[in-house]
Amino acid sequence: MTTLTEADALEGLRDALGLLKDREQVAERLLDSSAKHSFDPDKELDWDAPFEDGKWFWPPELVSLYDTPMWQRMSEEQRILLSQHEAAALASLGIWFELILMQLLVRHIYDKAATSAHVRYALTEIEDECRHSKMFARLISRGETPWYPVSPAHHHLGRLFKTISTTPGSFTATLLGEEVLDWMQRLTFPDERIQPLIRGVTRIHVVEEARHVRYAREELRRQMVTAPKWSQEFTRVTSGEFARVFSKAFINPEVYTNVGLDKREALAQVQASGHRQEIMQTGAKRLTDFLDDIGVLRGVGRRLWRSSGLLA
Repeated sequence: MTTLTEADALEGLRDALGLLKDREQVAERLLDSSAKHSFDPDKELDWDAPFEDGKWFWPPELVSLYDTPMWQRMSEEQRILLSQHEAAALASLGIWFELILMQLLVRHIYDKAATSAHVRYALTEIEDECRHSKMFARLISRGETPWYPVSPAHHHLGRLFKTISTTPGSFTATLLGEEVLDWMQRLTFPDERIQPLIRGVTRIHVVEEARHVRYAREELRRQMVTAPKWSQEFTRVTSGEFARVFSKAFINPEVYTNVGLDKREALAQVQASGHRQEIMQTGAKRLTDFLDDIGVLRGVGRRLWRSSGLLA
């Protein structure tokens, strides 16, 4: 009697992007890349170097208030201070998200063979995410800014999501959390206007997150072909709702108070900002194009993605 392997079962299966790739081969390549291009932030970065006067902590064009009437009234010093607090808020958001991601990855591999390359890469990614979370926490402390936790409502929604999420839903959320920030960080680390420490942190994160994105994309493609119809539809709806949560959590209103601005006025101007809307949609476009190709952005889910502001 011949035993049917997973590769045999998936042979010939395809989606709009072509044939599905072998899970083990993808994982082996990612493991090889991890061995060659992984970093220890505690050793790679100069944490003791002083911040440089006049340099930004986030590209000004990516600061939430950029090109608003309030921005025009702010001094350059206050604008740079806001960039510092927004960088700390994004690092805080990153920690929250990566804690969720690590739990989702552990759930994903719980019933899979521990000797498989797929599981070994998931464990390697968890190692990466542990280092990233520690790196972000150290960056916040180094800047002497507050830790900016997400709202209590979003905190509890995160707890609910990681409890009820299906596998395709987990990988869709993974990509949402990784790809928008990745787009911003790819603009940040080569920008000589930015503080060297910030550039170093974002460079490490971009290099290592590229592997995480590849892993999640390949697995999500597989899941949207092989998962039951109910699971696919559940993914469409939950990913749209998570997009709504994520887009709101992307801005922590307390940053405005902490740099001496009126919080309500600032939030109103950000909501009305065409520049900000374009930034968020551009940052999400590579992801939304991919999700559209593989059938995630349909029906109610698509409407939820539109209402999040991440999909034009």
